[in-house]
Amino acid sequence: MTASRPLRRDAQRNREALLVAAREAFLDGDTDAHVEDIARSAGVAVGTLYRHFETREALIEEVYRKEVDDLCAEPDRLLGQYAPAEALRRFLLLLVDHAAVGKGMSVALESIMASDSPVFDDARARMSDALTRLLDAGVAAGTVRDDVTGPTLLRALGGICAMRVSEGWLDEARTITRLLLDGLLHR
Repeated sequence: MTASRPLRRDAQRNREALLVAAREAFLDGDTDAHVEDIARSAGVAVGTLYRHFETREALIEEVYRKEVDDLCAEPDRLLGQYAPAEALRRFLLLLVDHAAVGKGMSVALESIMASDSPVFDDARARMSDALTRLLDAGVAAGTVRDDVTGPTLLRALGGICAMRVSEGWLDEARTITRLLLDGLLHR
């Protein structure tokens, strides 16, 4: 929903409750969650859901966008707490864990993948930028090699996370991510 003025406090609270309920449903693997169920979980009427989100797909897009917002805020927080190489390590593993948690979300996202939605292009660009910030900090500190870009690293992680269709993939994905990080670091 694009509003020209800020939402009233109760409307903002309802919108947030809808996003939380939808996120929980999708991440719990309830990929067929109906808008009625999501509205009920949020404690609002279906009409309230449709005032905020014109379609189920619009709700899914907003849940995904919020997930990306949260992920892309992490590099600055991590760089404030850790040395660049450690911040990069933690963020890479966070992305792998996100892929594991987001398995149900990915199925829900399939409904908008065929559309012309810019949500995925925007997410890729923002995640690439987040990785670039971490890589640049590592290069500046002299701990990370300077010949790898954020988009390239994101593609590598995408390949790792695509393994999730196999049993026990998460432990293997974390191991491969540590190998990838080892290759990025200067010794």
